[in-house]
Amino acid sequence: MSFRSYMSKEEMASAISALEQALYMHEQWCNHLYCSLICRLPPDERDLSEAPHRRCPFGQWYYACAKLTPTLSQHPGFVALSSEHEQLHRIGAHMLITSQVGTEPISVRDYDSFVNAMSRMRGEIIDLRHEFEEALTNLDPLTGATSRIGMLTKLRTEQQMVKRDLHPCTIAMMDLDLFKDVNDRYGHQVGDIVLTETVRYVMTHLRPYDEFFRYGGEEFLRCAPGTDMETGYDAVERLCEGLAATPIDVGEGQVLRMTASFGVTLLDPDVPVEESITRADQALYKAKASGRNQARIWAPSIA
Repeated sequence: MSFRSYMSKEEMASAISALEQALYMHEQWCNHLYCSLICRLPPDERDLSEAPHRRCPFGQWYYACAKLTPTLSQHPGFVALSSEHEQLHRIGAHMLITSQVGTEPISVRDYDSFVNAMSRMRGEIIDLRHEFEEALTNLDPLTGATSRIGMLTKLRTEQQMVKRDLHPCTIAMMDLDLFKDVNDRYGHQVGDIVLTETVRYVMTHLRPYDEFFRYGGEEFLRCAPGTDMETGYDAVERLCEGLAATPIDVGEGQVLRMTASFGVTLLDPDVPVEESITRADQALYKAKASGRNQARIWAPSIA
C-alpha cells in the first residue's frame, strides 16, 4: 500500500527524522518513569494530567502532524501509534498513582502491560521509519514518482490478489505528448520542470493506495488496485483532462500547457505481468496515433 497520494521527499525525510527523535524521546520518558517508580522521585506533572498522551513531546508532534500532513495521518502504521501511545500513558499514570499512594505494590499485570505497550509502540515507530526509508530510496530523484525498482514485484503482488478474486486492478501507461519538442525548444531544465509538475499533479489526484512509477523518460505507469475497467478508465480520463487544463509555470513569466496520452488495461491474472504492461503500452500508442491527449483501452484488435 502506498502511504501517499503525494508526499514530497522533504516531507518523508522530515518524517524519518521526527520518528527517530520520537523513539528517543519515549525511551527517555520510559527511563524517567521507571526512575520515579523505583526511586520514588516526584513524577512529571504531565504524566498525571487528564490527557497525558497529548502533552508529552511525542504526543504534541503526533497530533500536530496528523493535522498538517493528512496523507501521513491515513497510514495504518501512523494510526496504530495513537492507540498504543495512549494506552502506554494510561498504564504509566496508573502505576505512578499506585506508587504514590503506597498502600499496595504495582501489580505484575500492570507492569507487563506497560512493557508490552512500550514494545509494540517502539515496533510501530521502527516499522514506519523503515517504510519511509525504503520509499525514499525507491523514489525517482527528479520527479518524486516511485522508481522502477520493485515495480514488477508490486504488480505481481496485485496480480495474486486478482487471481484470488479479492479485487480487480487496472494499469495505465502515461506518456507526455510532444515532450521532445519542449526539450528542444526550451532546454532540458524546462523539461525537468514540466516532468516534475506533471507528476505532482498526477500524484495529488491518486488514491493513497495507488502506485505511480516512472517507467522511463517521460513515460509512467499507474497501478490502481480495486478498479475494474470502467472505473480505471474514468479515473484516467479525469487525469487526462486535468493535465490539459493545468498551466505549468516554468519561470521567467513563461507558462506551458502539456497534454498526455494514456493506455489502459486490466491486470490479467492469466498472463505474465510483463504482457499486461505491453498491452497498456499498445493502447498508449493507439492513443497517440489517434491524435494524442486521450486515453485508449487495450483490445486484441490493437495488438
